[in-house]
Amino acid sequence: MEIKFKQVVEQDLPAIKEIYDWYIENSTATFHTEPIGIEQLKEFLYLDHPWYNSYLIYSDRELAGYCFITNYKKRQAYNRTAEVTIYLKDEYCNKGIGKVALNYLELKAKENGLKNLIGIIGGENTGSIALFEKCGYTKCAHFKNVGEKFNRVLDVMAYQKEIG
Repeated sequence: MEIKFKQVVEQDLPAIKEIYDWYIENSTATFHTEPIGIEQLKEFLYLDHPWYNSYLIYSDRELAGYCFITNYKKRQAYNRTAEVTIYLKDEYCNKGIGKVALNYLELKAKENGLKNLIGIIGGENTGSIALFEKCGYTKCAHFKNVGEKFNRVLDVMAYQKEIG
């Protein structure tokens, strides 16, 4: 299996929205409960930023998902820290692509001068929790009962890795 990454451009946003909408409608990986528009997507998925980058993920030349580095908080003191996120099409999960993508994001984050990466993960998302732990991230926060989706009250966890 050959995994490649392509920097996201404006024309890629409808394909990304389609993947994200699936997660909105079918999972607790995101706490959005209604599909969002392209403009809302651009609020956290940056197209042309010096530190925060977004990438399409291809597996054997087929679009498998997307990943991105985004701001952790919109305050200057946090500029050394970023949040990392990966969304794969359902049929590409559990094939090792997430680990390759997370390693790629870490490399890009280091190149951009970032020092800390954080993954914010819904408590039911055991696959993402396992991925982040396998890649050396440490659980640094557990927020109990902070979200509600599909008539279930949900936890959120934060995982952190110092990269520089």
